[in-house]
Amino acid sequence: MDLILFDSPLGWMGASAGESGAIERVYLPGAPVPRIMCRETPLLAEARRQLLAYLAGELREFNLPLSPAGTQFQRQVWEELRKVPYGGTVSYGELARRVGRPKAARAVGQANHNNPIPIIVPCHRVVGSGGALTGYAGGLEIKEKLLRLEGAR
Repeated sequence: MDLILFDSPLGWMGASAGESGAIERVYLPGAPVPRIMCRETPLLAEARRQLLAYLAGELREFNLPLSPAGTQFQRQVWEELRKVPYGGTVSYGELARRVGRPKAARAVGQANHNNPIPIIVPCHRVVGSGGALTGYAGGLEIKEKLLRLEGAR
């Protein structure tokens, strides 16, 4: 695994890639980071560039190879998340309907919580019914900042 750490407007972040040649994880500020030697690769440098451009309001769509580890259901939810447009939001219930499991809003919430590639796979765009801000692995303050950056709040 290759890992890069960098300072961002949100605080220290990181990204890692595996032998698949794709991004496997994004680390939000405060998240535990594996204790391995950091090694910048062209892919990780590009991931940093795109994340910083997004956080500066200069990028709306990421173009990176991704390889998130998860169950088939989780990967299905994460793929559907990537369809939520910049500046848009979706409720947990609506996301559950979109993946063909209308009664699985809680399972969708768990898949969101376990998203290993936040921001790029935009789990911050999922809100409670009525638009209420609900849980986010990076904390509600970061979720609010991301939604404001996109003009969704």
